[in-house]
Amino acid sequence: MSFNLDAFCTGLTAASSSSEQAVCALQTIVAGVSETVGGIDAEGITAGVDTFFLIFAGALVFMMQAGFAMLCAGSVRQKNVKNIMLKNLLDACGGAIGFYTVGFGFAYGGDDTSDKTFIGNSYFALRDYTNYAGFFFQFAFAATAATIVAGTVAERCKMSAYLCYSLFLTGFVYPVVVRSVWSSNGFLSAFSEDPFQGVGTVDFAGSGVVHMTGGLTALIAAIVLGPRKGRFYDEDGNPLETPASFPAHSVALQILGTFILWFGWYGFNPGSALKIANADSAATAALCAVTTTMAAAAGCVSAMFTDSIIDGMATGETTYDLTMAMNGCLAGLVAVTAGTSVVTPWAAIIIGVVGGWVYIGMSKLLIKLKIDDAVDAIPVHFANGFWGVLATGLFANGGLMATAGYNSEHEGWFYEWGSGSGDGSLLICQLACLAWIIGWVTTIMTPFFILLNMAGMFRVDPLEEEVGLDISHHRGSAYDLSGPSKDHVDELMEIRASKHGKVEVPKEVAQAADDAAEETA
Repeated sequence: MSFNLDAFCTGLTAASSSSEQAVCALQTIVAGVSETVGGIDAEGITAGVDTFFLIFAGALVFMMQAGFAMLCAGSVRQKNVKNIMLKNLLDACGGAIGFYTVGFGFAYGGDDTSDKTFIGNSYFALRDYTNYAGFFFQFAFAATAATIVAGTVAERCKMSAYLCYSLFLTGFVYPVVVRSVWSSNGFLSAFSEDPFQGVGTVDFAGSGVVHMTGGLTALIAAIVLGPRKGRFYDEDGNPLETPASFPAHSVALQILGTFILWFGWYGFNPGSALKIANADSAATAALCAVTTTMAAAAGCVSAMFTDSIIDGMATGETTYDLTMAMNGCLAGLVAVTAGTSVVTPWAAIIIGVVGGWVYIGMSKLLIKLKIDDAVDAIPVHFANGFWGVLATGLFANGGLMATAGYNSEHEGWFYEWGSGSGDGSLLICQLACLAWIIGWVTTIMTPFFILLNMAGMFRVDPLEEEVGLDISHHRGSAYDLSGPSKDHVDELMEIRASKHGKVEVPKEVAQAADDAAEETA
């Protein structure tokens, strides 16, 4: 038989013992506290936690701008450091302006309807839109897409051209891709009421939407702009037997940039869960952190040791290239970004390993085709963005898809094949996304860059390129390498010698000292 405290306290009288009265008083206090806690707005707390999570993740993604800046600055020659740093800064500024004014509206405007549309038609300059945390997070992604191009065209691109395509990319080209895949109104979206092939494209954090779009833009720009002077051709325009290499001026900045980017990716991938205050979102974000880590590590090891083996077979000596390790790490990160929430950790390792190989192959192909990429952004972002979207169509796990909010009836093709189904719906969606991004970006950006080039706005003057863009465009070198004058150095050495070194004694003084010594004797 259970004891009913409420009934007991209701029957309490003045004649009851002090201990009984104390128990009932305590029960009253506890009941009051429970009512107070119950009166708290649980939805408000959840919204606050989710908002903080999204702002924090967006800040991590924005921090990647510093990573790109350090990586690019370290990769170029000393005479162009100021130029590439300024372009990375202006990426963030131009991305903010372009995405705020029209880009966000083109990407997500009109999401309140169920119709599939090509481009948005509202929320321009955030009019009638108040989810500021959501805008901030999406802006950070847009700025990342623009920054990818900066490194590829480094050391030879005019500032005016850079500003033009940075605004154009974040204001129009990129938002259309975003709408097609991430908006509920997109024709490839997994979140529409009637998704393509019953499942839609799974690109959780943007291997295709962000990295492939930026990487393909960089590829088109590099082809139209042409290589740096002396990279593939001599001064007379004759092809070099062996392409010239322009060593990075600071490996320390390169590795710093790589670590900052890896760190920022924990906002890029886990942050794309968009929420954290529920069990499914929390589980998805946690999985993303693990798959991101494993793919990065696998890509680094894969690229470095594969390159070492290839080089050892060719030269007979084994060396370990830091650049291969760094870019292999970034390649693994890009590759896993699409499926980070729907693949298991072991699959992420496979994706990272293949990502390292994809990077090496594409890097060598660019050299063979005489396409000059100053920082190897095209192999990292375009090639591995392509592989990442494709890999998701192969390795996506149905249970993880359900947790992440996708339709789990259509898994990755390897899982479908293993179950005897052979359902290729998701793989078809992934291939359609790849074809769409390549078609859209190529169609729009190719004539855009050609027009810039024809107008003389794209490439700097050959003499300015030879001198360096820091001196020719930014009022001087990034580093003050001037030393003290030779006269001052000689004077300092003489002073130090007289104080601390061997001093020659005048003959007269020496003779007087000897005479005094003899008289004393």
